[in-house]
Amino acid sequence: MQDITEHLVELIKSTSTDLSPDVEKALTDACRQEEAGSAAQGALKTIMENVEMSRRTGRPICQDTGTPIFHVWYPPGVSQREVREQIQGAVRIATERTYLRPNAVDALSGKNSGDNTGTDFPCIHFDEWEHDYLRVGLMLKGGGSENCGRQYSVPSEDFPASRDIKGVRKAVLDSAFKAQGMGCAPGILGVGVGGDRVSSTIKAKEQLFRPLPDTNPDPELDAMEKRLHREINELGIGPMGFGGTTTVMGVKIATLHRVPASFFVSVAYMCWADRRKLMTIKDGKVSIDAP
Repeated sequence: MQDITEHLVELIKSTSTDLSPDVEKALTDACRQEEAGSAAQGALKTIMENVEMSRRTGRPICQDTGTPIFHVWYPPGVSQREVREQIQGAVRIATERTYLRPNAVDALSGKNSGDNTGTDFPCIHFDEWEHDYLRVGLMLKGGGSENCGRQYSVPSEDFPASRDIKGVRKAVLDSAFKAQGMGCAPGILGVGVGGDRVSSTIKAKEQLFRPLPDTNPDPELDAMEKRLHREINELGIGPMGFGGTTTVMGVKIATLHRVPASFFVSVAYMCWADRRKLMTIKDGKVSIDAP
C-alpha cells in the first residue's frame, strides 16, 4: 500500500487544532442559553475564544492532547502491520511538531517514551470492510474525561435497577451526576449496553464519533438519548461545574448482544473538546472531515 504517513500527520494536526463544526455550534448555542454574566457563560466564552485561537495558530485545543485512538476501516489486501507502523510514525512526527503533547508513560515506572508511542499506545482498532477505499478515524481522548468514565454491572451496588432501558437510564444519570464538573463539562456521553466488559466500553467510545445532531435508528434508544440529554442538563451542574443549563451536549447509546448472566452499561465521558475527525483515501484523493 502507499505510504500515508504525512496524511496521517495532517489528520492528527486537524483533530488536535480544529474543533468539528457540530461541537462548536453546540458550544455556541450553550453560551447563548446560559445566564448573561454568569460563571457558566464566562466559562463557555473562554472556551470559544480558545477554539478560535487554536484554529488560527494551529496549536492544540487543549494542553492534554490525550490518548490517540485510531479506528481503521480497510479493504481486503491491506496490511494491518503496515498501517500500524505508519500510524506510529505519524504520531512520532506529530509529537515532534507539537500537535501532540508527549503523553505515553510506562504503566508502572511512569517513564515517558517521549514520542507518544509505547506498549499498545497509540490505541488502534482495525475493521475490514467491503469498500475498496481506506478510512481512518481519530479521537483524542483527554485523561480528565477518561477518568470520569464508568462501567456498571446492573443491578448495581450504586442503585437498584432492572436489566432493561430503565436500568440503562439510571446508570447514565448516576454517571453524569458523579462526574460533576471534573470531566470539563459540558461533555458528551457515549453509552455501550450489553456485550462483555471490553466490548461494552469500546462500543461506548465508538458513539463519540457520531455527529451531535444525528438520530439513533432505534426509536427506543433515540427517545432515551433525548430524554437523558434533557434530564442531565436539568441537574444544574453546568459548564465546568459552575452551575447552569448545559451539562452535556449529547448522549449517544448503542447496544450489543450479551450473555444472560451479564448486563453491562459502559459510559464513556468526553469533555467539551470532543476532538474527532475522519480521513478518507479514495481513488488517490485524501479528505479530512468531521464525522
